[in-house]
Amino acid sequence: MQTQGQRGSARHSGPPPTRSTRRNGPPPALSAVRARVRQWEPPPAKRVLDLTLGSALLTLATPLLAAGALALAARRPPGGVLTHSPRVGLDGHVFVLRSLRTRRLRLDLLSRLPYVVRGDLSLVGPEPLAPDDPRTGTDPAGTSASSGARHWRQELKPGLTGLAQVRSRSGMPWDEPALLDQHYAEHHGVRLDLAILASAVHTPLREAAQGFARRGKARLSDTDHRLSGYSAAEEVGSVSTD
Repeated sequence: MQTQGQRGSARHSGPPPTRSTRRNGPPPALSAVRARVRQWEPPPAKRVLDLTLGSALLTLATPLLAAGALALAARRPPGGVLTHSPRVGLDGHVFVLRSLRTRRLRLDLLSRLPYVVRGDLSLVGPEPLAPDDPRTGTDPAGTSASSGARHWRQELKPGLTGLAQVRSRSGMPWDEPALLDQHYAEHHGVRLDLAILASAVHTPLREAAQGFARRGKARLSDTDHRLSGYSAAEEVGSVSTD
């Protein structure tokens, strides 16, 4: 039987507790945060371009989109102000694409900018297709149409514009949309995206300028080039004198 002194000496015979024995490693919450930091990877450059430029364009286009939506609402078009169409996105994900029901000033395309910021669309990419379109590489049930093969369209997000949309205006027989989309899928990158975006902006502006120039030439007449003070009576008098 131990005495009180023996029990006290046995209780204090071990080494004093140290910091390492009292707490073994960091708290679980801190470990989880460190694990998430180690697993985090910076977004690809294409996503950075979509997020920054898409957000800027959406901010600039918001007043125009609001005015267009109000104008459409005043007309009360059948089906409403927006169109609703299912489209196939990255990895075969199906989402509902909503666009303004108009083609003026390309407001239908600008109204899709929220999908670029959200990540369903990209600024540049293949044409967004319906789920039942055979070009998606999937059957109507949503499974891969080819045995074990992953279609190249499932590797990319559909785009607000793309190589097919830009080059289709050329009218050349080799500029088929399907071939152009596949070419983009094989060679896509930020540099190509910037070139396509520049062409997508430059081509409509050039066509609009050419249209204004043609209308201006059509309005010109011979009287527009005459000297000031010239009158038709003077022309009649000169003819009769001759």
